Order: sequence, then C-alpha cells, then structure tokens
Amino acid sequence: MSRNPFTFSCDNKRYHTLNYNNKARFGQKIHKAVIDCGLTCPNIDGSKGTGGCIFCDGGSGYFTHTDADIKAQLTLEKERICRKFGDSARFIAYFQANTNTYAPADTLRQYYEAALTFPNVCGISIGTRGDCLSDEVMSILIELNEKTDLTVELGMQTRHDQTIKLINRCCTHSEFLEGFYKLKSAGIRTCLHIINGLPDESEKMMLQTAHELARLAPEAVKIQMLHVIKGTELEKWYNCGTLHLLDRDEYINIVVKQLELLPPQTVIERITGDGDKRKLIAPDWTKDKIAVLGGIDKRLVELDTWQGKLYK
Repeated sequence: MSRNPFTFSCDNKRYHTLNYNNKARFGQKIHKAVIDCGLTCPNIDGSKGTGGCIFCDGGSGYFTHTDADIKAQLTLEKERICRKFGDSARFIAYFQANTNTYAPADTLRQYYEAALTFPNVCGISIGTRGDCLSDEVMSILIELNEKTDLTVELGMQTRHDQTIKLINRCCTHSEFLEGFYKLKSAGIRTCLHIINGLPDESEKMMLQTAHELARLAPEAVKIQMLHVIKGTELEKWYNCGTLHLLDRDEYINIVVKQLELLPPQTVIERITGDGDKRKLIAPDWTKDKIAVLGGIDKRLVELDTWQGKLYK
C-alpha cells in the first residue's frame, strides 16, 4: 500500500472525514442527536407543490422520536449516546426531518433555544432548503451562529434543473444558490447534500454536480446514494421497471471521481447513506455500509488518488 498523501487524515483515510474534523474542532469524537420538529416542506404543503420529492419518506427523519417535544427527544438521544459512549459524550443537536427553517420565526427560535441549552450539546445542525431562508430566519441563524457551533445543511441534490423538476424538488438551482450565498455572506458553516443515481442522470452529470460543489467550496458535503423507500413515488417508478439504479461498483467509482474534484478542506460528512432497512426496497447493497466504505478506501488506494487531487 502506498503512503497516504492526504493531509486531513488521522485514520489513513484519503478524504476529509467528519471524525477528523470533529477532533480538530472539538478535541474529541462528537455524535449526532437527531430531532424531528414535526415541520413540513413547501413542496408538500402546497405552497410550491405537493407530494414532496419522489424519494422522500417523512423528511428523512428515520431515526427520530416523533412523538416528543425537543427536550424530550434530546433526553432520549442523550440516553442512547451516553449508554454507548459514557456520560461525558458530547453531541450536536441535528434538526433532521423535513425543512427546519419552515415555520414562524418565534417557533423556530424556541426550538433552537431548547436545543442550545440542553446538557452535552456542543453545536446545532439544521437541515433545510435554499428557498426557505427568509430575512427573519437569517436573523435568527446569525444570532445562533454567535452562540454555538452552527451548521446549516442545504439539500442541493443535483445541479441539473431538469432533474430537479423530474424529482419534484420545487426548488430550482438558482433558488438553492440564493440561499447558499446568504449563508456564506453571513459566515455560517454550510453542508451541502447531493444524491448520486437520480433518475436519468449519467455519470457525466453527477461529475458536473461535483464540479459545482468544488466551485462553491462549502465547508462540508454529504454524498448519498438514491434509495428506493417503501411507500414513496419512487417505489412506483421502480416497480414499473423504469428506474436504473447504480450498482455498488458504479457508485464507488463515481464517488472516487467526485472526491478528486472537491477541495481538500471540504469535510465529507457522509459518503454513503443510512436508509431505514425496514422500508428499503433497493438497492440492497446499500445495507452493507462497511463494504461500501471499504470499497471506496480500496479504490482510492488502487488509483493512488485522494480528495482534491484534481481540484483547481
């Protein structure tokens, strides 16, 4: 095995892992405590569309406690995390499900403050969309950014508007960019989400999305494989035989090429996804996360490449 040439590594990885970043930022391993506020999205409630994105199942809040208030959810999450890692474990309060800036400003402030004051919380992460960052919301986020380690996670998914329309995203790439630049101008850490294997997207298109990420140079990125989840519109497409899904080797090769394009300073917070295995229809190979991670590591070594090797 050749020597690892990648600078941002503490575990021989050839990409900038969240584990490395957290140890640099916080001095220890940091966990995620997931929260579901019971919010909706503008492409669900009719303000921009209905039905949600074709792959969406409850706003991706797979591991949340939906029947409890914020502090009760965090209490359950703290018990889960501390049971495994000890009472000194610290965690980020992750507002995960649906669009977590899509509510009245006073309501959002109450949610965020409840998390901010909870024991063992060392930061807050808020999942949202680029078209749900009003001036009122930005004011709250700027205040929050002064009080804690804040990350706002934006669903970019793809840079291609034809795909955005196909998946019923109801948020154009230009609308996404408007929200992204608001956050950048305010100095708020951003994490952008993309999905590989979206309907009708070629490898070339997925690499174009990676080029766009490189141009934007966010602080962090999450890379996800498209999951077909039971009960979604995407399941209907899959059952009709009209949907091509990437196999594991295809996914690994695309991710490696995307990593080569991204700035080495950009943290890769996720490189494959965790779907709800009880509801996952396909692809079956995503259930073996260890094999996917190992495959990416192996391919990087075989090619003697790393994150940012082709970044300009």
